Amino acid sequence: MKKRFQVVCLLVIVSLVLTSCWDRRELNDLAIVVGIGLDKKGSNIQVSAQIVNPSEVASSKGGAGYSTPVSILTATESTISEAIRKLSTIAPRRIYSAHLRVLVIGEELARQGIEKVMDGISRNREFRSDFYLIIAKGTTAENVLGILMPTEKIPANKMYRTLDLSEKVWAPTVKMPIDKILSDLSNPTKDSVITGIQIIGDQDIGKTKRNMNKSQAYANLKFSGVAIFKQDKLIDWFNSEESKGYNYIMGNVKNSVGHLSCPQGGTLAVDVVRTKTSIKGEVVRGKPKISVFLFSEEDVGEVQCKIDLTKMESIRQLEKLAEEKLTNIMEAAIQKAKKNKADIFGFGEAIEDVDPGSWKAISNEWDQSFADLEVSVHVDVQIRRLGTINNALLERKE
Repeated sequence: MKKRFQVVCLLVIVSLVLTSCWDRRELNDLAIVVGIGLDKKGSNIQVSAQIVNPSEVASSKGGAGYSTPVSILTATESTISEAIRKLSTIAPRRIYSAHLRVLVIGEELARQGIEKVMDGISRNREFRSDFYLIIAKGTTAENVLGILMPTEKIPANKMYRTLDLSEKVWAPTVKMPIDKILSDLSNPTKDSVITGIQIIGDQDIGKTKRNMNKSQAYANLKFSGVAIFKQDKLIDWFNSEESKGYNYIMGNVKNSVGHLSCPQGGTLAVDVVRTKTSIKGEVVRGKPKISVFLFSEEDVGEVQCKIDLTKMESIRQLEKLAEEKLTNIMEAAIQKAKKNKADIFGFGEAIEDVDPGSWKAISNEWDQSFADLEVSVHVDVQIRRLGTINNALLERKE
């Protein structure tokens, strides 16, 4: 009898453990959001949601669907939380944001400040932290999310993957996840940057299926420039070269390519295969100073000039040219940041690390101290490999 009672108790316990999920959500009941856009609408915030149309992205349908693979729903309210809930008045399914890939912020809103809207995003428990922030350069976030792509059915996925790839192989872009921007916004002495995106081509056709059915799209999305933020406001833009300079200073460059002007005319391309950056702060007679050290290992990628690469003298000439070019673009990024009094590099933190006492004395006036800051850039370039041939074809024909 006792044994039977024990078996019954065990079965009851197991049945409790194996009960179905009380909070399960059926896929057919969800509107999966992959991109969210935030724009200023008067005194309110407009939320645009890029929602996947499952039947149109199914692999079995190919490209013969009758509707677009994503839909854009918008709602405007005084807070983001209200606007997202308001989407339920036009969405046939429950809004589900756990698969968010990108958060696009319109330039007008970014210039007025993003701290309040970031608060609404960061408090939402449904959002994960693995999506990227992007600024819609010269346009609205709604317009950016509305562009359909021929190479990727879901535009938000295209933006996410393109940004992820371009940061690895092309220096002018910066991945900015939500936790990084929140950290910068909460730091009173550290400012931030966010990569911008532009609409290239015919925006109106870009929002239709015609754009998906053309090998060379009528409209496309292109990452362009990096937005400089002072506290939570967009105040200026880095161009492509300045964006490269920023990434070299921050140690973000994993792999890239550039070109040099050969000593006797012509052009030579170099592949950047490895970099290492360090930032050193010091205070000399009460005056803060920063030294930036960059080591770059490079390979010769393409030669369109007459140069004898078998001579060490030629290699050293190229290394010197590369050092000068990298120094110039890094200094250009520093000068633009100083002009805007935006410490996007964390130079203040470097000063505080080496001399907390001096930092305490200058921290309240760091904006002006940063604008007048003495920064020296030191670059060491080593060219290791020449490719599969030693000399240029032009040189070999001589």
